[in-house]
Amino acid sequence: MPDTGEKPLLVDIAARAGVSMATVDRVINRRKGVAERTRRRVLDAARAVGYLGEDEVAHIGAARPMNVTVLLPAGTNPYLRLLGDRVRDRIGRSGTTDPFLRCYFIDSFDAGALATALRKSAGWADGIAFFAIEHPEVRAAAAEIAGQGVNLVTIVSNLGERTGVAHVGLDNYAVGRTGGLLVGRLSGRGNGAVALVAGSRNYRAHSDREAGFLSVIEEMFPGLRLVGLREGHDDAGENYRHTQSLIEQEPELVGIYNVGGSSSGITRALRELGRDDVVFVGHGLTTDTRRALLDGTMDAVFDQDPDALIDRAIRTLAAPEVPPDPLKFDIYFKENLP
Repeated sequence: MPDTGEKPLLVDIAARAGVSMATVDRVINRRKGVAERTRRRVLDAARAVGYLGEDEVAHIGAARPMNVTVLLPAGTNPYLRLLGDRVRDRIGRSGTTDPFLRCYFIDSFDAGALATALRKSAGWADGIAFFAIEHPEVRAAAAEIAGQGVNLVTIVSNLGERTGVAHVGLDNYAVGRTGGLLVGRLSGRGNGAVALVAGSRNYRAHSDREAGFLSVIEEMFPGLRLVGLREGHDDAGENYRHTQSLIEQEPELVGIYNVGGSSSGITRALRELGRDDVVFVGHGLTTDTRRALLDGTMDAVFDQDPDALIDRAIRTLAAPEVPPDPLKFDIYFKENLP
């Protein structure tokens, strides 16, 4: 290119490399969607026309960190808000070799909204970690974008084993069985009623915990009868009203297991009605559940470390050929709070 004294432009690179301006823009800004051979041709052209120096070409040409999108349900679930905060904290302190992270909250329990978000995220992301809703629309969207080469991993709640999408989370059936064991043992009663509260059965994590809980109650505590499962949609207000109704209708209520989140609604009802005799087990060590353990309204909380969850999800997206093992879970009581 003759020296005219003018700074070379992207259009000069595109002309020399024989590619479109959009392709040049993707290469210079290290975006996805460009074949390695084309990327090298654009960088060689950028150096030849004087747009980039040797150091800049080396930096742009180096392996690009993954673009990772995290999709979480919106709502009042404190643990999911904490998880989102931890992702955003990583965004704020990420280094040059760390994955580029984005985090979005999607309307809870809305399969269509999640499917749309998955497809939209696929345009930027190399990998997507998402809290799954077990629904045909979501499975179809996952299959479609996986076919485009985007890596996927579900976190906390999965899509089922047949989808082929990797999952990072707990063995929720085992967690549910542990919940049943705790409620049965801690109630100290051979007879009475126990209740389950969930966000939604459309979350596989919740339905698996329910199944595990029921299996233990049936096997080990035949005198305890289940009074049904209430879906509170991980909303504190709904959980509060469900608990009020349960206590009013079931004077022999001895235990509650919340397989989902927003336990603050349940603890509020138990406090107001003076039912500190009801064994209550829930999920997610957050500010509200910590306070409930300390004042005795809750008896036990299951927790999975949010940072460990994020780390494992990112590692799985980077190496999807390595199936992740279930995460370990912690059980907190008043006496062993960290």
